[in-house]
Amino acid sequence: MRADIAGAVVDGNALAGLLSDVFAVDVTTVVGTCGGCGATAPLADAVVEIDEVAALVRCRSCTHTLFTALRTGDGVRIVLAAIRGFHVPGAAVTPG
Repeated sequence: MRADIAGAVVDGNALAGLLSDVFAVDVTTVVGTCGGCGATAPLADAVVEIDEVAALVRCRSCTHTLFTALRTGDGVRIVLAAIRGFHVPGAAVTPG
């Protein structure tokens, strides 16, 4: 986060609006696995430091940065860090 912009520390539910433009599911139910400690939890359980430009998403168990979501002039950029993977419970699988 930029030091000159006051932000808030909230839970992963704050990601719903920001990431709904990227994912066509309720992102709060997406399960992530931390590459730092191996904890697996829904994104709603993450600790998020957020301001009008970016959301820094941290593992609640070990505080490693999982990923950062940035608003850009033309969309949203996701920068992956310690996230080992995502799982979307109940997502339909369409055979290729």
